[in-house]
Amino acid sequence: MNHSLVGADRNTHFKIIAVALVSAFALVLVGLIARMDNSATATTQLYANGPVLKAGKSMTVATRDGSTVR
Repeated sequence: MNHSLVGADRNTHFKIIAVALVSAFALVLVGLIARMDNSATATTQLYANGPVLKAGKSMTVATRDGSTVR
C-alpha cells in the first residue's frame, strides 16, 4: 500500500481518479434529483395574504438606573 501520492504507482492514481469521478457524479445526481419537482405535489408559489406592515419612525431607547427613557 502506498502512503505517499508522490511515490504512488499508476494503479493508485487510477483508483484516486475513479473515486473522485464517482463522487462527483453522485453529487451531481443528488443535486439533480433534489432540483426536480412534481407540480402535482409540490407548491412552487408563495402567496402573501394580509395587511402590509410598513416601518414607522425610528425610536431610541436608553436605560439609566433602572428607569427607561424613550
